Amino acid sequence: MAGQEPRSKKLKRLVNVQRQLERMAEGELAANTEQRREVEQSMEVVMEAISSGKPVHMQFSRNYSERYGRLMIKDKQLAGVQQVLESKVLRERTKGDRLEEQMKEARELEDRERDDNAIYELLELTLLTGSGKDHT
Repeated sequence: MAGQEPRSKKLKRLVNVQRQLERMAEGELAANTEQRREVEQSMEVVMEAISSGKPVHMQFSRNYSERYGRLMIKDKQLAGVQQVLESKVLRERTKGDRLEEQMKEARELEDRERDDNAIYELLELTLLTGSGKDHT
């Protein structure tokens, strides 16, 4: 591995990138959820205006009902987008978890290899030192 970066470090960078993608997907989902909340609030306001007995609102009841219809369509669209975004967040999180597992396994293998190499070096030193005593 002389001059090469260990696999665990490469995977750690990938995990960091994947977690950033996960956070971005979560941000998109949060923005969508906020839009849906705003649409729901608008629908409530329009419904209150439609059900109002005030003459001013009665004149605009047709406009209100059209607006309510558009808001319902927008809410359905946002609900579809929300499902897609929830799947995306889950997918990104799963990818990150898998990469993190691979990184941990790579780190364990590297640690094991380093420990094995240390033992081999110790054995070589012991054998070299022991064989020097036999010849004198």
